[in-house]
Amino acid sequence: MNHYGIIPEKSDLKRIGLGNVENVFWNLSPAELVEDTLVQGMGALSITGALAIDTGKFTGRSPKDRFIVEDDITRDAVWWGDINIKFDSKKFDRLYERMCAYLTNRDVYVRDAAVCDHDKYKMPVRVITELPWSNLFISNMFLRLSHEEVIANDPEWTVVCAPGFQADPEIDGTRQANFAILNFTRKMAIIGGTGYTGEMKKGIFSVLNFVLPHQRDVLPMHCSANVGSEGDTAIFFGLSGTGKTTLSSDPERGLIGDDEHGWADEGIFNFEGGCYAKCIDLTEEQEPQIFNAIKFGALLENIVFEEYTSRPDYTDSTKTENTRVSYPIHHIDNAVTPSQGGIPKNVFFLTADAFGVLPPISKLTPGQASYHFISGYTAKVAGTEEGITEPVTAFSACFGAPFMPLHPGKYAEMLAEKMRKHGANVWLINTGWSGGEYGTGSRIKLKYTRAMIHAAIDGKLDNVEFENHEVFGLAMPTECPGVPSEILNPKSTWTHKDAYDQKANVLASKFVNNFKKFEDGVSEEIRNAAPKVSQNA
Repeated sequence: MNHYGIIPEKSDLKRIGLGNVENVFWNLSPAELVEDTLVQGMGALSITGALAIDTGKFTGRSPKDRFIVEDDITRDAVWWGDINIKFDSKKFDRLYERMCAYLTNRDVYVRDAAVCDHDKYKMPVRVITELPWSNLFISNMFLRLSHEEVIANDPEWTVVCAPGFQADPEIDGTRQANFAILNFTRKMAIIGGTGYTGEMKKGIFSVLNFVLPHQRDVLPMHCSANVGSEGDTAIFFGLSGTGKTTLSSDPERGLIGDDEHGWADEGIFNFEGGCYAKCIDLTEEQEPQIFNAIKFGALLENIVFEEYTSRPDYTDSTKTENTRVSYPIHHIDNAVTPSQGGIPKNVFFLTADAFGVLPPISKLTPGQASYHFISGYTAKVAGTEEGITEPVTAFSACFGAPFMPLHPGKYAEMLAEKMRKHGANVWLINTGWSGGEYGTGSRIKLKYTRAMIHAAIDGKLDNVEFENHEVFGLAMPTECPGVPSEILNPKSTWTHKDAYDQKANVLASKFVNNFKKFEDGVSEEIRNAAPKVSQNA
């Protein structure tokens, strides 16, 4: 085998079954990975300098093809079901052997990296990829090691990603040709049949969501985080499309991270070393930090160029609504190094309510905070997925159900405990619609959302009056600096109040029905935080 780049001491791939690959490209620089991608005709440079590639058939994760091997470690600990799907350990071994056979006489790219930007919790990871741009993604997203750290690297977990390898469901026990499987005994994640880079990132996130609560008493969180000049830390939970990345990228505050963090006794820390932002409808005016981070070293996924140019057209969703860019966190000018913060003073739950029912900002009691954390609500609107023609509710426990191997109640208990211990304020922020549902009303302006968040962080809502929402019981401020008072109560923005009441009741019913599967495992305080469904509406 030929080796290029920085080679760690424990670099023998034979011990994981990959002794027959052709060339092994160790820890290449971003520039070298970009060059290899271009030379092999796998991508193109955009006018910004960023590398643009297509991920192939899959432009997003495939949750039904994510599996966890059932073994002595996971058998009684994982919350098995439609999200955490069991996979037989012997079938894993056979499938991995077939992957190794596929990679025989092929070049592979190896990156030694780490996750958890905290000396106490850092976990070394080795990622082996079939494609150079997949390796660039890992270089962007995971923690980059120094030369000395690479040389001494002894990976705790290994990821093998081979998009060209297709599983055979009849032989391998998968659902279809693509798969992403975690094996906690072998400490290995294998991914095949899909080029979507997010499968690698979310695979390791799932690992941390299992390991940290069990072994380290650390709450893993699917959230973004930033910190003010006075050291005040804020965290933002929210599903895709709610503004989690956008709202944490605040030029007035230091960015800790945009997606995955741990909350330990000492404070919070980023799991990653980069950002993975959505590009659809991206503009420099609305999101200057993300827009300007798309430069050489960044990786654009599934975007379309303007005709006859190399200029990205971020409004074009021909390939997918889920256009993405990954970039190292230092592409953001005000990124915090190391990516750590103190105990959060303000916690924000973001939802894009396409029904126009929820207030743009409301303050939650501890019971309501737990209820809405377990619910993890947002709404999908027409056009985001095939077959969706009107707003559809989307509930994802802990705002990250596909990555949570444990029962959601475990994470909610940990969050509630930390909130009570440290007295954190919890706010529900609706970044969705006002004055009517999607198609009738209008989306709440980003500048208003930013103003509300700044007011909450700066303590400017501490002494204002609040009124309770009739159905959801949420405490809504009657005034907020920089925001028209008339939009703070959502009902007042609707022309037809009866129509609002009916829609609020519909949404409340969906909350209640979704929460039934969690009721047995939560306290009476949390159950009592449910919205009140009117039988007469």
